[in-house]
Amino acid sequence: MVGGSFLMNEDLYPLHNPIEQACAIPMRCRSGQTEVCLITSISHGHWGFPKGIIDPGETAAETAYKEADEEAGLKGSILGEPLGKYQYSKWDTTLSVTVYLMAVTHTAPAWDEADLRERRWATPQEALDLLYRAEHREFLLKALKRWEAMKEGIP
Repeated sequence: MVGGSFLMNEDLYPLHNPIEQACAIPMRCRSGQTEVCLITSISHGHWGFPKGIIDPGETAAETAYKEADEEAGLKGSILGEPLGKYQYSKWDTTLSVTVYLMAVTHTAPAWDEADLRERRWATPQEALDLLYRAEHREFLLKALKRWEAMKEGIP
């Protein structure tokens, strides 16, 4: 990050269109209630989910898990196939994001980006009210349906 803007390393990430990213929608069950983990973006402080560019040699699911760990200090497991994809524009290009549901089993008190982002656990309704991107709200609704169908087998 330089001067508040992200510089793409074109050797690692050739500027193809769209650039592939992966996102985790982290959830847990606490005292019988579903909670969703949100984080703030570094640039504007908007609430969203962990996501990042898929590094060469990584799968989208691996990237979603890695970003949840780095950006929010979360451990657990990716549940099932992707919930879907969405696209948005940034860095004068298009980014295509593959979205996964993540069951969280551990929340670290300190994590890689703790000095850069806020992390917050919210009820599903609070999360829907706080999320900045409409796509994140849409995918949260899809994730909640899958979560409820799978919840009995989640620790």
